Amino acid sequence: MPAIQATTMTYPADAHRISDVIAHPLSAKLTRPTSTSWGTYHEVSIVIVEVRTETGLVGVGETLARFGARAYAEVIEHLLKPRLVGRNACDIAALWEAMRKSLSGRSGGMLFEAIAGVDIALWDILGKVAGLPIATLLGGTGRKEVPCYAASVNWVEIGAARAELQTYLDRGFDKIKIKLAGPVKEAVGRIEQMRALAGDDISLCVDCNWGFDVDEAIRVGQALTANGYAWFEEPLRPENEDGYERLRARLDVPLAAGESNYTLDQAKRLIANGTLSVLQPDVARAGGISETRRMIEFARAHDVAYAAHIGMSGIVCETASVHLAAAMPNAREMECETDFGAFKTDLADLAPGCMRVTNGMLSVPTGPGLGIEMDWDAVARLRSC
Repeated sequence: MPAIQATTMTYPADAHRISDVIAHPLSAKLTRPTSTSWGTYHEVSIVIVEVRTETGLVGVGETLARFGARAYAEVIEHLLKPRLVGRNACDIAALWEAMRKSLSGRSGGMLFEAIAGVDIALWDILGKVAGLPIATLLGGTGRKEVPCYAASVNWVEIGAARAELQTYLDRGFDKIKIKLAGPVKEAVGRIEQMRALAGDDISLCVDCNWGFDVDEAIRVGQALTANGYAWFEEPLRPENEDGYERLRARLDVPLAAGESNYTLDQAKRLIANGTLSVLQPDVARAGGISETRRMIEFARAHDVAYAAHIGMSGIVCETASVHLAAAMPNAREMECETDFGAFKTDLADLAPGCMRVTNGMLSVPTGPGLGIEMDWDAVARLRSC
């Protein structure tokens, strides 16, 4: 409640000047390894960004910094912070442009993931100034909850994969993601066996993490079509836009991608020409709420659905994604990562989505800003330096 009181009722909007920006690099063991076409991960990192104002408000954000979190913290505190301190925290668009101009060159990489963490924190502050949740600030659709799919059945030996799928079915999920990788024959067999176990009434999709070339992806995609899968996610490396267009011309299964994009410019081509059916930006990578919103609105203008990506992230990224999904009319569903790791369970007073989801739906926080309170003792405990 104190955060609600510190609104425009007490201060003019231009009083909320930034006094400090603090980056907290965190590392934690995953509760179960994540196995994809890239390999198996046992530990992951993020950066929690804390933006403080002279009026006492604190906003929090999250940077997708799976490896080398301390390097991201250096970028935030030594490159971005000097461009922010002393400026009005509510001027989000101006601050975003100032951060972008801290380095020249094409958009992407560590800089944009660092910007994402700060941008989310600024939206959190703006919500606290206004006394409104971010979903409402974004225009709001009136949604109180958003549909979710369970993520993911790992790329592990088939017996273990079947057990993971059964766990999701037992928990009542009717939409589930399967991880795929090569060789193609094994991937096709996995597609068929997962469908046989799930039955025809369960919506299944696959995520390949760039696991195939075009010819391989055509064979895999044909199996997905034959088995009624909902989408074919990231079969190719993101730079291979020609390849995605070739897949669109050859396959009936919808294509999904976007978690590897940093800006709208990188998403435009495959949205505008109808190659993608589902856009999946990650708010902790794609320049934060501001740039992710631009991507989603562009997708909406071209009748492309939005499905938030949150793989191996923390509770701040997940919560920001819930607000975006609640606010954007073309939101189809969002990823519900079934991870009970410390980044989801320990950092804030909100339980992770995998613990709150009911009948495939996840409730939207109603407090101002993100609607969560951080446990700074937990943040300190998980700091990687």
